[in-house]
Amino acid sequence: MTPIPETVKQAWADRVGYPVFATADANGVPNAIYVGALDIYDDHTIVIADNYFSKTKANILAGSKAALVFLSKGGKSYQIKGSIETATDGPWFDFMKRINPAKHPGHAAAVIRVEAVFSGSQQLA
Repeated sequence: MTPIPETVKQAWADRVGYPVFATADANGVPNAIYVGALDIYDDHTIVIADNYFSKTKANILAGSKAALVFLSKGGKSYQIKGSIETATDGPWFDFMKRINPAKHPGHAAAVIRVEAVFSGSQQLA
């Protein structure tokens, strides 16, 4: 796992809009969605609420890697890539339930284990 740099954590706290979360199916066909209920769990992990995943959940279960793209208020783009798994109980699931609005179902926590971090084409970690 790769730690998320402090500059990226600061940009995360200052992000605008909804991040884009991308996975791919077993044939390599990409799927990208906007996500709203997500946060940094620790230096190496991001948790996303699985509220209405369909293709995304199937891709995760098929062993997809993940990419998450977000913009800072300054207009700078960041991308976090890594392995992904789901949790339906335990600390990641509990964290997801805390950050997920009550109006959404929160079926599971999608957990990105950070492997690389970019700003534009520059690899930061």
